[in-house]
Amino acid sequence: MTTPLKYLSAYSPEIKDKIQIMLNENTLKTFLLNKYPTPHTIYNDKALREYVMNIKNQYLKKSNPLSQVKYDDKIHVINNALGLHTYVSRVQGSKLKSKNELRVGSMFKVAPEPFLQMIVVHELAHLKEKNHDKPFYKLCEHMLPNYHQLEFELRVYLTQLELKGPVYGG
Repeated sequence: MTTPLKYLSAYSPEIKDKIQIMLNENTLKTFLLNKYPTPHTIYNDKALREYVMNIKNQYLKKSNPLSQVKYDDKIHVINNALGLHTYVSRVQGSKLKSKNELRVGSMFKVAPEPFLQMIVVHELAHLKEKNHDKPFYKLCEHMLPNYHQLEFELRVYLTQLELKGPVYGG
């Protein structure tokens, strides 16, 4: 049986066929658990902020500050978002105030730490590069050399969640 693999639509037919076989044989969850045996332990907004700030301070010290970092129940992968970086400008009196916020979809409270790191790196890269272009992905790779591999595996993880259920616990 073939199921549309929406998270993997940009990948080659060969890769999609391999994932489809694993889905059909119910081995995708085992594959993911072998590679990522445990989820991270960053369960709340305070821990997430600390995690994000450690990465930001390592790679983007001189970038604009983040006013808020949190998990967000309103972010759904259906909207093609795993996390969000928002930049808000407001006029207050005669001054222009701006805020940068970083939000991660709450569904990633239970996920492997490398996937959380990939999402955070992606959103932090938007502090410097607004568009998904070559300089953006170059910055992502600078912060996380295996960025593209993790993005692929995150897409495989999302495919498992959507079509076969949770990897951890269920």
